[in-house]
Amino acid sequence: MILKVQPAALLYGTVRLPASKSYSIRAHIISACSSFWGSKSKILHPSDCDDAKVASAVAQILSKKILRTTINVRESGTVLRFLLPLLALRGHNVKVVGEGTLVGRPNVHLLNTLRACGVDIRGTGPKESVPIKISGGSLRPGKIKIDGSLSSQFISSLLIACPQLKDNSDIILTGKTLVSSDYIVMTNLILKEAGIKIKKVSARHYQVKGGQKFLGLKDFEVPSDYGLAAFLMAAAALIPSEVVLQGSFQDKFIQADGRILEFLKKMGVRWTRKKNSIVMNGPFVLKGGTFSLKDCPDLVPIMAVLGLFAKGGVRLKDIAHARAKESDRISDLRRELLKVGAHVEESPNELRVFPLTVFSREAVLDPHRDHRLAMAFTVLGLKTGLTVSDIECVKKSYPQFVKDMKVLHAPLKLSQ
Repeated sequence: MILKVQPAALLYGTVRLPASKSYSIRAHIISACSSFWGSKSKILHPSDCDDAKVASAVAQILSKKILRTTINVRESGTVLRFLLPLLALRGHNVKVVGEGTLVGRPNVHLLNTLRACGVDIRGTGPKESVPIKISGGSLRPGKIKIDGSLSSQFISSLLIACPQLKDNSDIILTGKTLVSSDYIVMTNLILKEAGIKIKKVSARHYQVKGGQKFLGLKDFEVPSDYGLAAFLMAAAALIPSEVVLQGSFQDKFIQADGRILEFLKKMGVRWTRKKNSIVMNGPFVLKGGTFSLKDCPDLVPIMAVLGLFAKGGVRLKDIAHARAKESDRISDLRRELLKVGAHVEESPNELRVFPLTVFSREAVLDPHRDHRLAMAFTVLGLKTGLTVSDIECVKKSYPQFVKDMKVLHAPLKLSQ
């Protein structure tokens, strides 16, 4: 599907924000671990995005003590990484396959660790991508080292699996830098809800007691997703707007992408926060600046779009790991923004976005099967006018995105 976006004169209306994809996936997987111990869970209002549906389906497979010989995680990198150590716990012979953007994404750090812990596991190619085959062995407790420089999902996967081992484990994080640490906090928060205790000795050392029993998630309400709210908030900040975003805002459940609130505030955006809603009346004169996205690489696309309309532009740093997402969120993003007439400079770990002065209204932008690029380009189009190809990739995280934008009276038109 192709989305034609016209410049918007006014955005107005009320939408319900989608549930957090990250918390939904963690809740489904941890509920499966609880089920294995005979504990029941009740997850309220989980995300209905493609990745969360995959997590739910995989959770049902894990809950059955006889596993399939092949498990398809489709395009979900998070589900893949969480699943592998859980399969390794019980020494199953199984192949994990994937589709689309997941093919070619790197898993070498996690597989190296699993092999060091006694698992016979092999991926495809130098990046150890899917398909991945587990041929035997089982995960051993003890001192477990994992490189944390590429993805926090590797660490989270071990934090979910290791409490189920018979003996204690020490998870040691290696690598030059640690990225996306807030996602590790998110994992620990859901584990705590299920009765699992993890001791954080330092930023690079976690102690995990073995033999812990998962007690289930009792009436766990999934909070709204700030990372997805970012696109609607950005649109309301750039366009004359009277927008109300309703949702479940639970401050105790930290979100890495909650940094968007800090970033928007720094850029001069204001809103009214009520118990169950965020009210915005734009537009705002945006201020540029330097932003570290080390812990929130998913915000790179929308922050780049905001930078096009900010005084002085923006410098997005500490983002090398954004290259290993559904797309290369540095090079692919830059390449597409150039089509509009933007001035964007990249380096291995940074993106510099300069204010947009002259732009093309006829640009057709390819999101490279990346849902966050597709949504960011849609927001950009509300200012410049453009076309987004392959808009249906937003189903990965926000199936109702186009519908919700239309509820806000965004001038969008879908076609084949």
